[in-house]
Amino acid sequence: MSIKPVRPRAAAHQDILDAIDFYLSEASERVALDFVDALESAYRHIGRAPATGSPRHAHELGLAGLRSWPLSHFPYLVFYFEHDDRIDVWRLLHAARDIPAWMKPD
Repeated sequence: MSIKPVRPRAAAHQDILDAIDFYLSEASERVALDFVDALESAYRHIGRAPATGSPRHAHELGLAGLRSWPLSHFPYLVFYFEHDDRIDVWRLLHAARDIPAWMKPD
């Protein structure tokens, strides 16, 4: 089985930094590290089996190929597109957010 590299785009990278900052300021360093571990686990899964992500938001947003995968033990979704040679992570968003509004291009 081929594992595709998972690459966060700029917006996703900022989402990750924001989430880490939140957990550092509102919880603890241990919780922030657990968040990073959950994200790395999600990336490994997506790289191995990208088709297992939910296409639900692709239909809502009219973005063919968009999939999402939840982080374990954290209320975040990884939004990504699969390509022949890689996985592009577009956003990492809290599941309670207005996903369509956050996914619109700037």
